Amino acid sequence: MAHQINFNQKTGKNSFMSVKEKAWHNLGQVIDRYPTSSEAIQHAGLDYIVEKRPLFTYDTNNHLWGNPDAMPEIEVPNFFATVRADTEQVLGVVGNDYEVVQNRDAFTFFDAIVGGGEGILYETAGALGEGERVFITAKLPDYIKVGRKDMIEQYLFLTTSHDGLGSITAAFTPIRIVCNNTLNAAMQNHSNAIKIRHTASAGERLKQAHTLMGISQVLAGEIEGLFNQWAKASITDTEVKKLIQIAMAPNKEVLTNLAEGKIDLLSTHYTNIVDNVYE
Repeated sequence: MAHQINFNQKTGKNSFMSVKEKAWHNLGQVIDRYPTSSEAIQHAGLDYIVEKRPLFTYDTNNHLWGNPDAMPEIEVPNFFATVRADTEQVLGVVGNDYEVVQNRDAFTFFDAIVGGGEGILYETAGALGEGERVFITAKLPDYIKVGRKDMIEQYLFLTTSHDGLGSITAAFTPIRIVCNNTLNAAMQNHSNAIKIRHTASAGERLKQAHTLMGISQVLAGEIEGLFNQWAKASITDTEVKKLIQIAMAPNKEVLTNLAEGKIDLLSTHYTNIVDNVYE
């Protein structure tokens, strides 16, 4: 199972931080208290700048790539490389309208919510690959009570990329993200997602995206009521699996197929997820 946590050759550290709990891969920094946004950036190794630089290629008389003296002199129009400034690693190729959203800017989504002592607490943060993908998981201030004993933590996560292959995504999820695998799981199991393209307005939209917090609280109340009903009910294994199928349904089409008993139309990927949760 590949974690894909970035290893910074210059610092000799993995770009990941977690509060109190070690991740399964045992990498990165584990700290004993919830950090501020600036501390989280430092602990997770996200304090690097990404630059958008022009692309160049070789001319006809200078195209021998094996020649160490050959210099690319023709600028590629309307395309740029995103480069990690501290390590000079190329993270991706992007278009003219692409706007780099720095790692520090990604935290403004959470900072707009934190405000006072009851604010969101940064739980995990890290970079994947060469640093082209970043994730942040925060814990909401309140817990959801289930029955009398169980407690379910709510998480708010944000992920952004510097390679031009994805939007900035913020969503509500029950998953604590610690690696590439758990990030992918959260991307498949989330609610009330907000997606922001890397354009000139990205920074301002990111600051306004904290309205997701209110939505999360409403949704959390609905989930709390549902789980409390389940805690009081006596159900069979078949009914448990049915509830899992409904909970893991990624869209309305799957819910419709379940309601109509069209099990043969369900994808193998979806049924495998259901089976794994059921086990």
